[in-house]
Amino acid sequence: MSTFNKLVGLTLILGLLHACGSKPNPEKEEAYQKAASFFAADESFYPILDEELYYFTTQTLDSITPLYINEQDAIKKLMKLETWLAFSTRNLTEKERQNLIDRKYKPRAIPIAYDGLAIIVNNANPDSCITIKDFARVLKGEVTKWSELYPQSKLGEIDVVFDNPLSSTVRWCVDSILGGQQFSAKNIGAVKTSAAVIDYVEKHENSLGIIGSNWLNDKRDTTNVTFKKNISVMGVSKMEKAEKYNSWKPYQYYLYNGNYPLRRTIYALLNDTRNGVPSGFTHFIQLPKGQMIILRSGLLPRTANMNVRDVIVNHQ
Repeated sequence: MSTFNKLVGLTLILGLLHACGSKPNPEKEEAYQKAASFFAADESFYPILDEELYYFTTQTLDSITPLYINEQDAIKKLMKLETWLAFSTRNLTEKERQNLIDRKYKPRAIPIAYDGLAIIVNNANPDSCITIKDFARVLKGEVTKWSELYPQSKLGEIDVVFDNPLSSTVRWCVDSILGGQQFSAKNIGAVKTSAAVIDYVEKHENSLGIIGSNWLNDKRDTTNVTFKKNISVMGVSKMEKAEKYNSWKPYQYYLYNGNYPLRRTIYALLNDTRNGVPSGFTHFIQLPKGQMIILRSGLLPRTANMNVRDVIVNHQ
């Protein structure tokens, strides 16, 4: 056979192989692109993820839209393949993971940062410390009045407020503080967002709010040791009695050394099979630039090095 005939034969064979291959599926491609166009996240992560997204889109020119909802609905969208990326404070359950694997996917739970669950009170409240045990008693409804915790208090009933009934803060308290037991106290309620919790606590002297610590930082202070001035952040103690010397606030260093007891891991739950934009955004957050953004926000980065130094804060 001549060289010409060999080339023609090879071309014909390749053509036949291509013809026998799978045809493009426009519906499948459209479904992937639609799910890749946005990520879902618990609303409490809005401040940090919006900043990450700003630098990601500026530097890469890629585009992905955030959908800030509650944690349960964010993970549901991931499981329904409506998105390839969700941010939460829990890993996938074994049942969820196996469900995706059975459908030929390869889900990953990637830790990107740590935050603290913050307990906030009105500035008129003089009581600045609480134990984990007493916090649990409040959530169980065993304690309903401030005077039951602090005999000198005149604030009346404790008005507990969460951001959303299906949020990561509610789920984390149920799992980690109450051992899976649901809230039963009548004085526990929820608004809609973390910002609304801060607003509510600011206006109600007897309130106690629970939010993610990335909503607390005063942006004017780049050292992240000053919290918002319109509310007070309680110190939390692991001891039987809360004192200032054994109670800690959700500063980065106390998240780092384990002193602050209400520390949570923030996960990127990724199920992107094509290494598309959802994977790119997750990778950006893991890079030094993305981790530095987390550090500046007041949270604890997953991989960045921590430098500890003494600072003097002037309270005016």
